[in-house]
Amino acid sequence: MSKTTNKFSPEVRERAMRLVLDHEHEHASRWAAIESIAGKIGCVPQTLHEWVKKAEINSGKRPGIR
Repeated sequence: MSKTTNKFSPEVRERAMRLVLDHEHEHASRWAAIESIAGKIGCVPQTLHEWVKKAEINSGKRPGIR
């Protein structure tokens, strides 16, 4: 059994990632957008950053293994 649980539903994750990508231009940096949105959904910025990176890899916008 995994030591971690998925506290956030797939819908919440998807919405948070979309908010970062849609609103990063309104912030000084992507990290600033991530920090702002992570605080609003109740997760740590590093978690949201990982979700965004994984989404970009899966969509082909960032190199990496799916």
